[in-house]
Amino acid sequence: MSAPMKVGAVVITMGNRPEELRALLDSIAKQDGDPVEVVVVGNGSPVPDVTEFSTHVRTVEVPENLGIPGGRNVGIEAFGPSGRDVDVLMFLDDDGLLARHDTARLCREAFAADPGLGIISFRIADPETGVTQRRHVPRLRAADPMRSSRVTTFLGGANAVRTQVLAEVGALPDAFFYAHEETDLAWRALDAGWMIDYRSDMVLHHPTTAPSRHAVYHRMVARNRVWLARRNLPAPLVPVYLGVWLLLTLVRRPSRSALKAWFGGFREGWTTSCGPRRPMKWRTVWRLTRLGRPPVI
Repeated sequence: MSAPMKVGAVVITMGNRPEELRALLDSIAKQDGDPVEVVVVGNGSPVPDVTEFSTHVRTVEVPENLGIPGGRNVGIEAFGPSGRDVDVLMFLDDDGLLARHDTARLCREAFAADPGLGIISFRIADPETGVTQRRHVPRLRAADPMRSSRVTTFLGGANAVRTQVLAEVGALPDAFFYAHEETDLAWRALDAGWMIDYRSDMVLHHPTTAPSRHAVYHRMVARNRVWLARRNLPAPLVPVYLGVWLLLTLVRRPSRSALKAWFGGFREGWTTSCGPRRPMKWRTVWRLTRLGRPPVI
């Protein structure tokens, strides 16, 4: 029989949630099966004291905040080029908590059973209420968060990625800093033939928050949306995709200051480099459409 898949975990921290970080590491340490090796990245700040977990936890500190994708990429490389020292990497928010002890085992089983499965998106639930916010279900039909399904993107701080995917299509886009980096990786993975699953039975407890709590939210969301389209979509779909999101933004009626920041980011997305352009194949567009989310929304 083949050996069980090796699972690692990457956690980035700004050093401002030490108790939550320790609780997360404790929940990882309690996972069934072989121990999960963890890398905690201090993203522009020292890592809080985690010596109690030193057996299976390493720390890496970078001198400046590299953003979410940049910090996670540092964690990936700590497991060797493209994370090759392990078979699967979990990416977990430092204020999250694995709700069950079988999450790592379920990841091993899912990836071993389906060689075409590249990414798993976990279900995020509020630890007090058990509620999963609609925005945390990575599909358009999000009314039932308890329904697992194939999807076209995943949640950045609650997922598992086969490291073979990272070796094949590359890591997260550093320049995005915050917002849409997961969809960029998801589209590249899907274009390479990998599949993505949303699993309601793999749960990360995380307090209910609003994404707009981040000061850069509106600018980054708009800028990175443009970059995402310019990098990945066939040319005829770029204006369609961005036109739809412009209309959706106006329909949501953000505040004047938020709208000003959004349009500033939208403009920045067109006037700055988006990185290498590798438009997805039209058959990938069709795959996304069949999965329920054509790349125009």
